Amino acid sequence: MNKLLFLALGAVCGGAWAQTPAINPMPDGSRDMYVGLGAQSAPRYEGTGSRKVTALPVLQVQWSNGIFVSGMSAGMHLSDGPTLEYGPLLAVLPGRDEDGNGNGLGGIDTNGFTVAAPIDKLVLMRGARLGGMDEIGTRLQAGAFANYYLTPQWRLTASVLAGSGRDHDGARLDLGVQRLAAAIGERHRVSLAAGVTVVNRHDNETWFGVTPEEAARSRFTPYAPGGGLRDAHLGVRWNWAWTPSWMLSSGVQVQRLLGSADKSPLVERSTNLTVSTAIAYRF
Repeated sequence: MNKLLFLALGAVCGGAWAQTPAINPMPDGSRDMYVGLGAQSAPRYEGTGSRKVTALPVLQVQWSNGIFVSGMSAGMHLSDGPTLEYGPLLAVLPGRDEDGNGNGLGGIDTNGFTVAAPIDKLVLMRGARLGGMDEIGTRLQAGAFANYYLTPQWRLTASVLAGSGRDHDGARLDLGVQRLAAAIGERHRVSLAAGVTVVNRHDNETWFGVTPEEAARSRFTPYAPGGGLRDAHLGVRWNWAWTPSWMLSSGVQVQRLLGSADKSPLVERSTNLTVSTAIAYRF
């Protein structure tokens, strides 16, 4: 049985949740693929008190040559040892419009189905939640990953990606620890992941800053955050294998903003919850 851990349910959760599948030994010329569809309830943007429900495509593929696609990230395993995994990594980071919606690849927004916090009533009367803020386009990030196995069940993870800033000059470092799929009976597997995200100044300025020009046309005051620790996050994923081919994959992810990001005038809620579930078929 291979060490495939979990499904990457789309990529609308943001870069902090990008996780690389474990090396999957298989015969030359073969591949292992999951495809499916589900739903996700998530913050409209990082730090908001407003939520959205999106349809969520599922895609995870690994080839015998080490190349993999997991949600909106792709990479290649260059290592062949049992304790160390590493290689190049690409990831698509969805953008953000005045309503806080991502405009990148991934889930399909079911417009109109929004759970709003009490503050939203006043904000919505004034227009879009981020009215006056510059729209941020979809970003292609490039970097590398490295995972080290403490035991066959526990691994330390690290990834660094560049390209998240307004001028593609932002950079993110994600450090974490994972408990690989723990068996609960014959059909159930539970995975745990925890970590922190460190960003440079350009990343924080793009996603949590307010320029003087934006302040002049929005309800926000100017703000220039620095780099450093941006958030801490914790995730739990439960995979329920109905048959060798069909699976229900569900997850809960908690993110807590920290440092300069948490002090941003854009932030209404420091802690946010993302919940997802999907049915996937294994080819």
